[in-house]
Amino acid sequence: MKNKNTNNDIQKLAKRIKTSRINQGYVNADHFAFDKYLARSQYARYEKGEDLRFTSLVKLVHSFGISLSQFFEGFEGRSPTGK
Repeated sequence: MKNKNTNNDIQKLAKRIKTSRINQGYVNADHFAFDKYLARSQYARYEKGEDLRFTSLVKLVHSFGISLSQFFEGFEGRSPTGK
């Protein structure tokens, strides 16, 4: 069972994914997925906030043409120690 903080972070991540796609000039998620060789149904799940693997996240961020640090810039969350 996910806690409220986890759900909030997942939704922020989903929003960041969608915003990054739009910033790339793609209004349509299917067109982005096709052009980036991503499964359309899987990409749609990412934007909905469903869980994804680390390798999928790295591939996705690279498809935006940015680094992981750029993708997570300003992404606030709890520290690894939970403080």
